Amino acid sequence: MRKYKELSYDQLKRIYNPRDFKFKTTKELKSSYSIIGQERAVKAMEFGLDVKNSKYNIFVCGQKGTGKTSYIISSVKERAVKEKTPDDWCYVYNFREPNRPKAINLPAGKGRKFKEDMEILIRDLLTEVPKTFVSEDYEKNKNDILKEFQEKKSELLEELFDFGRRLGFEIRNAVSGLILVPIKNGKNLSDEEYDELSEREKEEYEKKAEELQIKAIEILKKIKILEKEMKKKLRDFEKMIAHFMVKPMIEVLIEKYKSYSRVLDYIKEVEEDIIENIADFKVLGEEDLGANIDIKKIAPRYYVNLFVDNSEQSGAPVIVECNPTYNNLAGLIEYENEKGTLKTDFTMIKAGAIHRANGGYLILQAQQLLGEPLSWIFLKRVLNTGEIKIESLRHLLGISSVATLNPEAVPVKLKVILIGSPYIYNLIYSYDEDFHKLFKIKVDFDSVMENNHENIMKMANFISYYCQSEGLRHFDKKGVIKVLEYSNRLAGSQKKLSTKFNKIIEILIEADVFAGYDGNKFITETHVEKAIIEKKRRVNKIEEKINELYREGKIIIDVKGKKVGKINGLAIIDVGDYMFGRPNVITVSTYAGNNGIINIEREVKLSGNIHDKGVMILEGFLNERFCRKEPLNLTTKICFEQSYSSIDGDSASSTELYAILSSIGDIPLKQYIGVTGSVNQKGEIQPVGGITEKIEGFYYTCKQLGFTDEQGVMIPFKNIDEIVLDDEIIEAVKRGKFHIYPVSSIEEGIEILTDKTYEEVEKIILSKMKEYNKTINFCEKN
Repeated sequence: MRKYKELSYDQLKRIYNPRDFKFKTTKELKSSYSIIGQERAVKAMEFGLDVKNSKYNIFVCGQKGTGKTSYIISSVKERAVKEKTPDDWCYVYNFREPNRPKAINLPAGKGRKFKEDMEILIRDLLTEVPKTFVSEDYEKNKNDILKEFQEKKSELLEELFDFGRRLGFEIRNAVSGLILVPIKNGKNLSDEEYDELSEREKEEYEKKAEELQIKAIEILKKIKILEKEMKKKLRDFEKMIAHFMVKPMIEVLIEKYKSYSRVLDYIKEVEEDIIENIADFKVLGEEDLGANIDIKKIAPRYYVNLFVDNSEQSGAPVIVECNPTYNNLAGLIEYENEKGTLKTDFTMIKAGAIHRANGGYLILQAQQLLGEPLSWIFLKRVLNTGEIKIESLRHLLGISSVATLNPEAVPVKLKVILIGSPYIYNLIYSYDEDFHKLFKIKVDFDSVMENNHENIMKMANFISYYCQSEGLRHFDKKGVIKVLEYSNRLAGSQKKLSTKFNKIIEILIEADVFAGYDGNKFITETHVEKAIIEKKRRVNKIEEKINELYREGKIIIDVKGKKVGKINGLAIIDVGDYMFGRPNVITVSTYAGNNGIINIEREVKLSGNIHDKGVMILEGFLNERFCRKEPLNLTTKICFEQSYSSIDGDSASSTELYAILSSIGDIPLKQYIGVTGSVNQKGEIQPVGGITEKIEGFYYTCKQLGFTDEQGVMIPFKNIDEIVLDDEIIEAVKRGKFHIYPVSSIEEGIEILTDKTYEEVEKIILSKMKEYNKTINFCEKN
């Protein structure tokens, strides 16, 4: 048997020398955490945080599990704690436009103090006002005003009574008003006596009564004027008392908040309103309000709605909003049902995540944000305008006519950090013209990093950090090496380590459990290997079912001998949480005709675009190699046997080409060699994905059907550094039980599969094609 170049066992995974590790266990290592293998992303993130511009927001993209979210939150918090703490924000009553509450900002911590000071002011007034308005001085001055009014009123009434007596009437007070009683000869006339008077006397009394009524109206008008003056004097007197009572209290607040102009304006408005409505305090103070007076319920106009409180904030805020609905981002105006009517006021304004993040950082998951279209639109508006205005969602959508508030807008200065996948980034960038204007910094996390000594030690330090922080057992050096090998497998390369730390962490946790079962103090390679095997076993049910079908012969495949036009291609099955390889039988039938290559999968619409392209490349190869002088007068049909789902990708194109050459030349191919690799029109073998899983898939199929020591796989030469095989397969290669052949061209591959030189194969095929051409020419002539 001809000897072909094959890979040695030590090329099938990255070999780590335990002597390169200067520690016995990770307990000896420096326990610290830092992002590993993401230098590009870290540099971009630092630059994005340094740029203080509202349009330089950040989009962090990368695959799940690369630690991007944890890093972003920790790095932003580390930066934020050194920055200035932003102002508190309050909404207060607008005495001139009640439906437009005023927004007031104060330095962090002063908002809470201002709210407390206002509550103290109102509580003091509710206590002191009633006392003042029951004092002797107040009663004396009040009585003096009332007495003056009564005296002037009495003088006017006496004037009216005298005038009436001169006209012959006595005036009496009654519930219904003044009653005129006629007088004759010094005696009041009864109704009967008045009726007995002559018509002339009655007329005279009526004329005098009209004159008296005119006088009475004049007098009553004067009394009304006196009464208004009296009430005004009482109000002015009460205002004067209120002024002397309120002014000292207000002056204390004015002195305390003299540096804040909007607060001073508000305090002065409060002073005017309290003095104007001092009677309300008088009435409220007379009620039993209890020890804990709720200003929000008793006197809501003077309540301070501290809706952003940064009193306990150290540095700039970092808000991570996990549920970015419109209300959670923008804030909301709540309503309460009062006798069937929805009512609201400025005390029911609630802050959103943007308010809380104002002056700092807002971190959002892009997918969740885009799931809330109104939230995305609103966020863009805030970033474009530099202010946030709370609007009722009902009012915004026009689904309710309930009266609502129109609070003043709050100026916003913050940096938004979106976290999402590369797919989402490209999607928004392509379809939203505002996106690239507002998110100018892209922080791109890689899923792999270089497999060098520096990163290896960083990985070991990470293992040490995680074990210590989570209370796990520490790893010995061989246990660390096994984790590194697993990381290579996740990365799909011997030259790379995976940065999917969530996958690494799963193995750390599960290996610790198995070490506990064994009662070991440290986690060894045996425990890591057990964790990996058991993890695989939990999700590989479909793989085992397929292996069972191979074993029972229900999926027909040969892994022994040689056959014409038949070959075992290597494919990948991805079930979401698990990916594994399996061989596919590819058959080719060839006969005289002029249809060229027919892809049966395409004919039945089971072939993807990339697979179709791969098949068309094969026709280009055949025409260039064998049909320069004569046309391709043959028909070749390619089929993936026992395949009932869609097929895509070009990784089987070289495999199909070998089967075509075998079918055309009637040359048997080795069934015990599985093949994968993409090919171009020049016959060069190109690398493919999932090489490790494909090799393992064919190995375990051979294991099911029985080894012959001849079996193996043929792979692209360019894929060598991406092989990270299980130890069982490596041992089989070492003992010569399984073989892995790397090839760079179709010429190399066909020689391995046929044990013939390429020149011999080419000669046979050219001869066969001449026969096909003769057959076609004969048929055309006859």
